[in-house]
Amino acid sequence: MTLELPTVDALDNAALAARLQHVLDHKTKPLGALGRLEALALRLGLILGSEAPALVAPQMLVCAGDHGLAARGVSAYPSDVTWQMVENFLAGGAAVSVLARQHGLALTVVDCGVRHHFAPRDGLLIRKIGPGTADSSIGPAMSAAQCDEAIANGIALVRDLPGNAVLLGEMGIGNSSAAALLLARLTGQDIGACAGSGTGLDAAGLARKRKLLGEVLALHAGAGTPLAALAAFGGFEIATLVGVVLQAAHEGRVIVVDGFIASAAVLVAQALRPQVVQRCVAAHESAEPGHRLLLSWLRLEPLLRLDLRLGEGSGAALAWPLLESACRILREMASFESAGVAQKDPR
Repeated sequence: MTLELPTVDALDNAALAARLQHVLDHKTKPLGALGRLEALALRLGLILGSEAPALVAPQMLVCAGDHGLAARGVSAYPSDVTWQMVENFLAGGAAVSVLARQHGLALTVVDCGVRHHFAPRDGLLIRKIGPGTADSSIGPAMSAAQCDEAIANGIALVRDLPGNAVLLGEMGIGNSSAAALLLARLTGQDIGACAGSGTGLDAAGLARKRKLLGEVLALHAGAGTPLAALAAFGGFEIATLVGVVLQAAHEGRVIVVDGFIASAAVLVAQALRPQVVQRCVAAHESAEPGHRLLLSWLRLEPLLRLDLRLGEGSGAALAWPLLESACRILREMASFESAGVAQKDPR
């Protein structure tokens, strides 16, 4: 069965953009006084196709998967932490669980390929491709069929979700290595600049990680297309998020991008459908060095810089109130005319 990718049209509604800018310029404030919040409001208005945008039923998707490469010591934590953190998400004890409750975000955890059997329960979807990817230092992390299946799962997930906004989260020990490999291959950046300490490797561990990733890149030198690179490096959770991004963009939803790994999924989706980035809001710039390079490549300006390096969707949840505020400014803030406030003296 051939994977059919959703179409994503360009956001080129110049008339709506002009109306949104006019609305913002005539609010009771000096021109541009709300800074980047105004640019965010304009972006959200364009994505949602409205001069009075409202964010409805926001969905936080935390996609989880294990990585065969983790056995090579690319993380400071053992791979069992992946399934243990999934249990923590479901029990409500993780950072993203706390923040999702605080901000009214519906949290769904997706087992895309964790090396563990989970009992069925509310808030958990089992979309397991396999018990973790293969070791990409030996061969491809996924077969082409597995990669397609994971993307198709992500597409189907979004189709079943309510609301008009999706926040991207992930969990997978070793997935910062997969993200670094994807960044290096798809943008031509040096792997040393793309790979950071992840969960907290020391200097010696980081040096070993970078050396190993260089070898993995060389092994898969022929994986030059976006889907071939994704299959070569993994992982199941990143591929699922690629499908999530593609379908969310197709449906005109706001896509709130978390950290390095979620951004790597956007990078692959953007290579397949360049217009997806127009529907994306970068929540933050993480402490992982490759994330700055990745956001620069995507031409996304992060809302926050808090030196986060947790993942899970935690940064997306923290940035969420800014999106709500931007929409409320458009919908609820008075204009000079409606408030009876004098405008700037033209002299």
